[in-house]
Amino acid sequence: QVQLVESGGGLVQPGGSLRLSCAVSGRPFTMYPMGWFRQAPGKEREFVAALNWSGESASYADSVKGRFAISRDNAKNAVYLQMNRLKPEDTAVYYCAAASSMATMTVGAVRYWGKGTLVTVSS
Repeated sequence: QVQLVESGGGLVQPGGSLRLSCAVSGRPFTMYPMGWFRQAPGKEREFVAALNWSGESASYADSVKGRFAISRDNAKNAVYLQMNRLKPEDTAVYYCAAASSMATMTVGAVRYWGKGTLVTVSS
């Protein structure tokens, strides 16, 4: 079993930056492609970004391309989401996720979820 714990959320102004962290424990961290999802108030959970085990292949939702960057540090058993030029529509609970493969990095196929960290973008 894998446990994921997110941190780093908070209140930021539009145009600001925030870095989310996800601490991973349990099964070997390098076994799982890692990803980030988010769920805005009243909306369905949606894919944000994913990274393979080597940290060399990343995928992003169109809405965050060029603004967000996912990374991982296997030595520290951690995955990160650097969020820049934040917009009010980025406001959501952000969830760390682990999947069996990059191809299964979808809401329905994620194997392990964190409990989320809230990001609020507002003036």
